[in-house]
Amino acid sequence: MKISNAIFFATMAVLSYVRAENAPAIELKTKSSFSMEANDRNPFWPIGFKPLTKVSKTDQGGSDIQSAAFLVSSITLGQARFAIINGKTMQEGQQFGLQLGTQTYQITVKAIEDGRVALD
Repeated sequence: MKISNAIFFATMAVLSYVRAENAPAIELKTKSSFSMEANDRNPFWPIGFKPLTKVSKTDQGGSDIQSAAFLVSSITLGQARFAIINGKTMQEGQQFGLQLGTQTYQITVKAIEDGRVALD
């Protein structure tokens, strides 16, 4: 029984190989292509993904941002200190971008204390 099964599978393998050699070559009628305009959304980004805005490399020196631009909704004190600033969870030393109008500012969380968050 085992020998007959082996002979059967060997015969089937040889027949499938012979069929593959005699198969006609596949010819493509139209080749696919892809082109994208400069302002189009990249189709390979996940749904809902928004790319980061470009950060200005120039130093603004003494430009002050009003404290009304930040909303601190929660502060957690412990071994690791966390604050929710503008709806995002931040830790001490973490950086984030703040866009005001057409200008983007790079903000660093310097310290998180009881009732107060220091930003740079």
